[in-house]
Formats: sequence, C-alpha cells, structure tokens
Amino acid sequence: MEQKICLVIGGGRGMGAAVAREMHERGYKLALMSPTESCEKLAGELGGVALRGRAENAHDTNAAFSLAMESYGRIDACLIHVGGPPKGDLLEISDEDWDLANAMILKPVIRMARLLTPVMEKQGGGSIVNITTFSAFEPSLVFPASSVYRVGVSSFTKLYSDRYGHANIRMNCLLPGFTDSLDLPRKFADMSAFKRLATAEEQARAAAFLLTDDSSYITGQSLRSDGGVTRHM
Repeated sequence: MEQKICLVIGGGRGMGAAVAREMHERGYKLALMSPTESCEKLAGELGGVALRGRAENAHDTNAAFSLAMESYGRIDACLIHVGGPPKGDLLEISDEDWDLANAMILKPVIRMARLLTPVMEKQGGGSIVNITTFSAFEPSLVFPASSVYRVGVSSFTKLYSDRYGHANIRMNCLLPGFTDSLDLPRKFADMSAFKRLATAEEQARAAAFLLTDDSSYITGQSLRSDGGVTRHM
C-alpha cells in the first residue's frame, strides 16, 4: 500500500502545526503551506515539503497543491485552516472587509475542493477537513464576518458530501472552541465546562480523527470541539 499524504493549508503554527505533527505520528507524509517560514521549519523537522503562501491567494493554494502532487503523486487528506478576518461593529464593517472575509474563509475551501476532487476520485477516495469555529452555528457580534462565512463553509461541506460521497471522498468541519494556541484571557477558559482552554494537541487529535479512516463513515458533519461552550444540540 502506498504511503498516505496529507496537505495542510495553514500548517505553520498553532492548530495547523499540531495537526501536521499528529498526522506525521500516524504515518502520513506532509506538504505544508503557511504565510511565514514556520511551515518550512516544521516540514524540515518532520521530513515533509513546504511552501510559503496565503489561503486567500489562489496562486498560492494552487502552488501548494502542485507541490504536494509533484513531490508525492497523491493527496489522501487535506486540512484547510485559515486565519480570522477583520472584526468590527456589524454595520461598520466595510465592503472590502466583507469581501476579504469571503476570500479568506469560504473561497479557499471551494478552490481546494476543485483541485483535490479529481485526484481523490482517481485514487478511490480521500478526506478534506475544514477548521472553522464553535460560533458557526451560534453567531457572535464579537466576530460577525467570521460567523457569517464560517457557517457558509459548513453549508458547502454538506453539499460537497452529498455530491461526492459516491466517490468515497469525505468532507467535514471541525469547530474548535477557545484553544491555547492563542493568547487568551482567563474569562474564555471559564466559558468551557472544563474551566480551561483546549490544547492545540487535543484539537489536532479531533482533526486527525476526521482526516483518517477512523471516521470512514462520517461526512458532511460539523463537529464541535469546544469544551461545551455552545448550547446548540
């Protein structure tokens, strides 16, 4: 059996880096992309390949996909982990910032799906995981643009799973809560039922579950890993 390959968009620091390490531990070879040299350093440590780039830039995501294919000839799993868009009061967010939120959050998922689907169809399957946020289904005025577009990712994910499940390609979302990869005040930890932040490693294990065959009958889902912060059932 050929060694499996994982492409991580946003795999330089924080949760993306933790997922890369977890997938490496599970025997996957890695291709990483992030805006800084952190992805290159991590790839060197884990024996993978890397490219600096931003998810909102189509040229960069195309190049990361091409790097993975040229290096390994296949992609079995892909994690898409993007940054947060600008915040602001709901009606004071400019058109440009709403457009940026779309470019940062939703369009990379659609673009990567276009690239990955023919490859995964030919291989006989694959898994795509989009990291969004716990607030996707409980929108917050603290980050309105993020809330609007991240629920759009869940909607696209469900549509994609319906369309390509027959090809054994799965797409799911991971909705993390407050995590220690960000410098957050104590009040956010207290919102969890556990009264603590999640660790990036905990979120990575949840993502790896969705990326691997451990979740082979799960698709189109938005899995909350938020420590009980949200009340949605």
